Amino acid sequence: MKIYSRYAKKYWYSFLLGPFFMVLEACGEFILPYINANIIDKGVAKGDVNYIINNGIIMALLAIAMMITGILGANFSIRGSSRLAAGVRADVFRQIQKLSFENIDDFTTGSLITRITNDITQIQNFAQTLLRGMFRSPVMLIGALIMSFSMNMKLAAIIFLVVPFLALAIFIIIKTASPRYGKMQKAIDGLNNSVGETITNEKVIKSFVREDYEIKKFAKINDELVEKSTSALKVMLFMQPISAFAVNATTLAVVWFAGRPIMIGDMEIGTLTAFITYLSQVLTALNFLANIVLQGTRAAASHRRIVEVMNAKIDLNDDMAQCKDKTVDRGEIEFCSVNFRYFKNNKDNVLENINVHINAGELVGIIGSTGSGKTTLVSLIPRLYDADQGEVLIDGINVKDYAIESLREKVAVVLQKNTLFSGTVAENLRWGNENATDEELVEVAKIAQADSFIQGFPLGYESDIGRGGANLSGGQKQRLCIARALLKKPKIIILDDSTSAVDTVTDASIRKAFREQLGDTTKIIIAQRITSVSDADKIIVLDEGKIVGVGTHNELIKSCMTYQEIYYSQKDKEE
Repeated sequence: MKIYSRYAKKYWYSFLLGPFFMVLEACGEFILPYINANIIDKGVAKGDVNYIINNGIIMALLAIAMMITGILGANFSIRGSSRLAAGVRADVFRQIQKLSFENIDDFTTGSLITRITNDITQIQNFAQTLLRGMFRSPVMLIGALIMSFSMNMKLAAIIFLVVPFLALAIFIIIKTASPRYGKMQKAIDGLNNSVGETITNEKVIKSFVREDYEIKKFAKINDELVEKSTSALKVMLFMQPISAFAVNATTLAVVWFAGRPIMIGDMEIGTLTAFITYLSQVLTALNFLANIVLQGTRAAASHRRIVEVMNAKIDLNDDMAQCKDKTVDRGEIEFCSVNFRYFKNNKDNVLENINVHINAGELVGIIGSTGSGKTTLVSLIPRLYDADQGEVLIDGINVKDYAIESLREKVAVVLQKNTLFSGTVAENLRWGNENATDEELVEVAKIAQADSFIQGFPLGYESDIGRGGANLSGGQKQRLCIARALLKKPKIIILDDSTSAVDTVTDASIRKAFREQLGDTTKIIIAQRITSVSDADKIIVLDEGKIVGVGTHNELIKSCMTYQEIYYSQKDKEE
């Protein structure tokens, strides 16, 4: 509960004043019926107009005071619960930023979205309800019981016949609803996953005319959520009818047993009216407390899901780093007997016995068939994943011994999927360095062969980019992503098939600029086309997770069968 308590302490005045004002309002709740009974029994019955007016004024002032304290109590309760939720949401988001790719895969993106939105909203709603009713309801309950017993002990005893029945019903409802809320939240996870995937891949869906299929798939997931939600929420539907039945049954019993005393003059009408009001308040307070518990049951399910994220064991961290003060100076890379598996229970390695050395400043190409492990290999360099066995060394130091932030600060990766954000071209480029000057933007854009098309935009570098770069071509997005990576001034830059959408002339120009202007930077290019790596200082050939060849283009043509197959297959297609 530490994730909540520190925000409760931070905004202590809201958590104190909210319940305080609600308690004051509750005090008025059981004073009003008493004054009203006196007006009826002493004022109306005796025709005492002054008594009626004086007590009526007191009731009006009390009602105004209750309105003010009720508004203040609700205001502080809302502010406290909202700030609590905002603080927890920020903590969860920070934790998500620390998660590794493997952690995120375990949770799924949709599930994380649900937890940081819907689940925290459930916590917020519960906190608000708790602040408004945690003290108010017990005060109203105790006050109404005291007032009812002081007026007529025999009639007040009727409530003890109803309370056990109501308590049993509430217990059954809560016990039934609790496990269903967890299932409902998982169904929301599935819905968010589906919606996120569909929106992200909308262009693919339209190009394959699969809208109807996606609509049907969504309808199935949506129906599942409806089923789980209905299963959980319909249990709550019994709460109101059962509470109403308890109130009505109690009122009927009171009127029945009070009938004779009223007829013979032992009880007055005003007293009976107040008594019924007090009994109604007792049952209403019990009902509100039950709702707090019921809402708490749903919040508990959400709390467990939030705690799962907060307590997630982050497999990539700096805990064992021996050289946290070190930074990458040269960019020399060495893989020593590296093995890696995505799923640790699998017997087969994705990468097996990788041994290769890359000198600082070299231009290195990596080539191989789809699924050969090219992306996985370079992902081990900035510690997007960690090797299961063996070592990945940079400048002679194991990457696990660097602080992750300082390591990644000097290693720039342009991934296969080019991600741009809403905003201007300049704002997207400055993801690489938020303090970069306009001149530096132009410099890296020229290296990435992006300056020419940027200058062709109406506003140049201040032109807006649509969400995800929707208004750019594939090649333009790739070149902007390369420029953004270069702005970090890294010692190692990795292009993961990041020039596949550009023409061969532009591809060659990028490589030429890399050689001429990034001489001190280690450059690793993953490519499908041999022409993209043929002039590299060193080419690494991968096949089924193993290195089957290392050398220059001319050396591999003579010695590596896999490289020969790729080369001649591409050459035949060109011809």
